[in-house]
Amino acid sequence: MSRFLLALLATLASPLRAQDLAGDFDYYVMSLSWSPNWCALTGDDRGSPQCDAAANFGWVLHGLWPQYESGWPERCQSDFRQPTDAQTAAMADIMGSPGLAWHEWDAHGVCSGLSAAHYFAFARLAYGKIIRPAVFERLDQAVNLPASVVEDAFLADNPGLRREQITITCDTGYIQEARICLTRDLQFRRCGADTIRDCRLTNAQFDPVR
Repeated sequence: MSRFLLALLATLASPLRAQDLAGDFDYYVMSLSWSPNWCALTGDDRGSPQCDAAANFGWVLHGLWPQYESGWPERCQSDFRQPTDAQTAAMADIMGSPGLAWHEWDAHGVCSGLSAAHYFAFARLAYGKIIRPAVFERLDQAVNLPASVVEDAFLADNPGLRREQITITCDTGYIQEARICLTRDLQFRRCGADTIRDCRLTNAQFDPVR
């Protein structure tokens, strides 16, 4: 039997799963990025407006990502138009820059099954649902702390949020993001096994708001 036929039979025998189809997903991951740390690692080198001295960003909305129980869809085929410049600019107050808003639509929003206008409105609703601990915005110098301290602060300020519904990530020695798992109607829910990956560093740097 030829290799081609063997490969074809193996494909037919495998269970098929509709992947990367707009609107076909299980839950959302809302990612909140600590802006000063992102600027120190990436944004300053890019000259991002998010990192301007007068910007004063703390927790910004990195994205609202459609997610499977295992894995995630990305860059789905969408019947909706790309967002306008006005729509992406209107998200800069919580996302840091219009460029990030456009990128998040292009990579993840297209998989939501929503139009750009509805996706951004839904993302803003999700962002407003979470109380972002003010204690971190009062720092006057960089500190080193365990990721669990950041997680505990979110849990304390958000009644109903449980430990298995949030994860804190780190990157290159810095606290990176708080990721909160939400149902499709934005209720807290348990994160999938591939999402619950807390930062394993003993301590990670946390820079103050600029």
